[in-house]
Amino acid sequence: MFHIMEAREAVSLIKDGAVIGLNSFVGIANPEKIHDAITESFRETGHPKDLTLVSASGFGTFDPNRSAENYIREGAVSRIICGHYGAMPSTKRLVLEDRFEAYNLPLGPMSHCMRAQAGGHDGYLSKVGLGIFADPRVEGPALNSISHDDTLVKVVEVDGEEYLKYRLPAFDIAIIKATSVDAYGNISFEDEYCTIDALSIAQLTKRNKGTVIVQVDRVRHDFSRPRDVIIPAALVDAVVVCEPEENSDAKNTLSGDIHVPPTHMQYWYNRLERESAKGGKARADFSANIIGKRAVKELKRGDIVNIGIGIPEMVSKYAAAGGILQDLTLTVECGGMGGLPAGGLDFGAMIGAGTICDMASQFDFYDGGGLDICFMGGLEMDQYGNVNSHRGVDQASGIGGFGNITSATHNVVFCLTFNTKGLNVVEEDGKVKILQEGSIPKIVEKVRSISFSGERAIRNGQHVIYVTERCVFELKPEGLTLTEVFPGVDAQKDIFDRLPFKVIDGRK
Repeated sequence: MFHIMEAREAVSLIKDGAVIGLNSFVGIANPEKIHDAITESFRETGHPKDLTLVSASGFGTFDPNRSAENYIREGAVSRIICGHYGAMPSTKRLVLEDRFEAYNLPLGPMSHCMRAQAGGHDGYLSKVGLGIFADPRVEGPALNSISHDDTLVKVVEVDGEEYLKYRLPAFDIAIIKATSVDAYGNISFEDEYCTIDALSIAQLTKRNKGTVIVQVDRVRHDFSRPRDVIIPAALVDAVVVCEPEENSDAKNTLSGDIHVPPTHMQYWYNRLERESAKGGKARADFSANIIGKRAVKELKRGDIVNIGIGIPEMVSKYAAAGGILQDLTLTVECGGMGGLPAGGLDFGAMIGAGTICDMASQFDFYDGGGLDICFMGGLEMDQYGNVNSHRGVDQASGIGGFGNITSATHNVVFCLTFNTKGLNVVEEDGKVKILQEGSIPKIVEKVRSISFSGERAIRNGQHVIYVTERCVFELKPEGLTLTEVFPGVDAQKDIFDRLPFKVIDGRK
């Protein structure tokens, strides 16, 4: 039987050493009031402690002083198993300081694993992750020197084929953000931007005889339509009601309260961009615009598309500006399809989505080859066509859905700059001018860690290109090939002389 209670009372249900399943997606759907209550309790009593946090798609608010970041930093957490650390600026640095055990698994297998284990299975078999860092024969999912759990990923063989077997620890607690609880205790998500893995997490927790805690915006005094219920009352133990600030019209486009036709997409995208800007000084460098404008040329009318975070977000912008958006079906990992992906702090949400399914179902579609093309970012690429998207010099951001999407999509477009930290590039009169080179190269002899395997891509027959602000490379069986040099760029001085390896010059 569910009970409505204050956040601190709900947190008292969390025992030391608990494994907590968190239903969030990067910076959205975070149950912040419950996270705040955990912080308060830990500061005042030292409990709960020794927590394990598990989240397929990551959590946080891009603010080191909000959400779970405080109690993670202050020592309440002993282990994190996460698909993406990008929205947790302090946590992703602490990972590399060995402050707690930390593991990174591809988002899709984690989502599928939660669903499978909720259904009584011992884990989930997938080919996603073979040949990249998650493969125990390459590196394994551990992100630091104190992480030694070898039960999360194993190599297995079934009918002569290799798979990775993913297995997550049983959940003691589920913490979920939703919209409302009805008179029966049923939970619905009508104002949310996505449902993510909410039902699977609740089912997996109850399978372990654990406790499901849901933060909602309001109590309904009527009864939900059965098809609108995401988590049935039988799975709910504690409900914490926290009235939110009223959403702006721009935010309401993300929940579907405001329907957005294709002709209005760019208007709402710009409004959200202004409202959700992460702050800081505007960059003088126009590399992202140059890359986005070139990358969008890879699109064909009728394509079903996924666009990643960061520079690839510019593809959405130029697709809208070029009038092709209405002839595409854009998708996001957490379930949205048929609108325009939001960027920045709202990444994962979708402006004017035609439909929003749960995340595991979206990855069923991705893994089955449903996408025609994807646009992904990268921290590094190397001479073999490998890409590192998840691990920088001083922080571990995590792979997210990158592994599933790039391994199953036939046409893969990577969008990344030639170098970084100080790069300043402009485009004038159709010509690219490199005003200043960055001090850190992104095209390297060997990537620090493999998020995408060029060798497996060639074996799978994928078409892979790498769009930078000055040129385009293509991955071919004979090697990495330079196929385009943008007007204004000196191929020898600006490209060949700056590469730490030789590439094939494939220009006609």
